[in-house]
Amino acid sequence: MNVKQLLINNRSWSEALRAQDPEFFARLARQQRPEFLWIGCSDSRVPANDVVGLMPGELFVHRNVANMVVATDMNMLSVLQYAVDVLEIRQVIVCGHYGCGGVRAALGHTEMGLIIDNWLRALKALYHQNLPRFAGLDHGARVDLLCELNVQRQVRNVCHTTIVQNAWQRGQPLAVHGWIYGLDNGLVKDLMVTVSGPQQLDATFRYEP
Repeated sequence: MNVKQLLINNRSWSEALRAQDPEFFARLARQQRPEFLWIGCSDSRVPANDVVGLMPGELFVHRNVANMVVATDMNMLSVLQYAVDVLEIRQVIVCGHYGCGGVRAALGHTEMGLIIDNWLRALKALYHQNLPRFAGLDHGARVDLLCELNVQRQVRNVCHTTIVQNAWQRGQPLAVHGWIYGLDNGLVKDLMVTVSGPQQLDATFRYEP
């Protein structure tokens, strides 16, 4: 396949949508009003809209290696702030996936390069902090457990931002969920770590009005 084929695919996709709903793109062009922000992994096998059955315009998306929420990442923070403050989304979904290559790399000892090694360092720390939970597991099970722990940690990182806490303080309904996707079956698992208010956070990370 080459880039010309992608352009042909695009035309077919556009024509199929317009045949189904002639006003679809006209409506889409007038406004963007998604209810959901998806923070996911850049892995090409996890197409955010398709996974949850949503059309263009229904899901605001940020993706990076290993679905990380890093306090110094201005790209991620700008997406989060735009989603919460401007679009007034009500649900943030942090979605990782089993078998994540970034997580696998973090469990290894091979140098990947200055940028990616620093990006994944927090995952190494997370693994180290939870070493007893990995005892007796084979490599695949260790990867998958760290994928789950990573999602749980990133949910907390989202909630620790002033962006989310300011929204709660002004009474804006906002919940942050942690999900994980199975590459082998296409199913999403809710990790049941939803946070919908500052009272669910450790006191150390709460900002007071």
